[in-house]
Amino acid sequence: MKKSKAIIPLWLAVFTDLVGFGIVLPVLPGLFLDPTSGILPFGTSQLVRAVLLGALLALFPLIQMFSAPMLGALADRHGRKPILLLSFLGTLVGYVLFAVGIMTGQLWLLIVGRVIDGATGGNISVAQASIADLSTERTRAKYFGLIGMAFGLGFIIGPFLGGKLSDPSVLPWFNYATPFWFAAVLCALNVILLLTLLPETLKERIVRPVTMLTGIRNVRLAFTLPRLRLLFFVNFLLMLGFTVYTSYFQVYLISRFNMPTSAIGTLFGFTGLCIALSQGLIAGPVSNRVPPNAILRSTIFGAAVTIALTLYPSAPSGLYLVIPFMAVFQGLVTPNITALISSQADAESQGEILGINQSVSSFAQFLPGFFGGAAAAWYAGLPTWIAAGLTFIAGIVFLIGYKDTQEKRFRETS
Repeated sequence: MKKSKAIIPLWLAVFTDLVGFGIVLPVLPGLFLDPTSGILPFGTSQLVRAVLLGALLALFPLIQMFSAPMLGALADRHGRKPILLLSFLGTLVGYVLFAVGIMTGQLWLLIVGRVIDGATGGNISVAQASIADLSTERTRAKYFGLIGMAFGLGFIIGPFLGGKLSDPSVLPWFNYATPFWFAAVLCALNVILLLTLLPETLKERIVRPVTMLTGIRNVRLAFTLPRLRLLFFVNFLLMLGFTVYTSYFQVYLISRFNMPTSAIGTLFGFTGLCIALSQGLIAGPVSNRVPPNAILRSTIFGAAVTIALTLYPSAPSGLYLVIPFMAVFQGLVTPNITALISSQADAESQGEILGINQSVSSFAQFLPGFFGGAAAAWYAGLPTWIAAGLTFIAGIVFLIGYKDTQEKRFRETS
């Protein structure tokens, strides 16, 4: 199978996985902040609800921080395809348990579902490793941009469906559990796609030692590798900021505009459309002409400013004017920072390096659970300001810290 055709099943796998992920984004804040949802006692305060929402959001990346590097190492040892299959099967089970927990009002089932999903959900780094297997230095950013486009398209359809499927005004039998049942079906379809369409991309199997503490070791190692520690730190700040924003902006929308989950889903779907167009139509052509380091020097600051600007519209309609600009910057930042990290790794260590990057990302996604809920309960717009600040700091670090010697090495390998 030609390399370009081998990208198709990976693209479809990431797309269907991100639809399942995006489908829950507008649902969780409503589920926890709505006193009538039944998942928490009726008299539970908004502060407690917001903190518990943050804790549940943090649980998935916390578990993934331990599991993702193990999946990456196993993918280097046994191949990309079987590990991707295992990952999506675990995600399917997690969604089923989550749906049952909502229907029965059992918070512990939601927790178990998130734990299982987190333990087997490190599929993005494995998919990225498979992309790296198929890439040259010239096509790397383009292929990562296509996967980013699948990510964006998943955010178009996923949140839109999540908002509609949880809204009983659309159909009387829709409720907070319906999107999770739908996501479980998507995971089952994903497994079929992988079984029938994905070839094995790993050419040389490598046995690496891996333990449950590999994730912690990876986070420590990420900041000691001479060629990569600055890039890992920049990506950590970017992911931390973006996670704070995407996890708690819905709380702001509910607090400021009393926006229902259906409308939140539509807004996030529009955001996904803009990101997909950015990564599909802009990232590839720009990356063919401009090296990733030059792109990142300006787009990170653009992302920071436009994140903050999403707080300024006085009506929901104004968000539809600001979000496209934020999406363009985010759509350029994400594939280029990943491509730059990948380009610094040898061919035989792509799985390990991208696994380390996944651990760093999981650590960044975990941290907002400690402060995001309390910040949102104190002032609903505060997490967005924090997100903009973290992204701006990432831009400063990259601008000052990324040295000419690193740029020279990238040009020599392009």
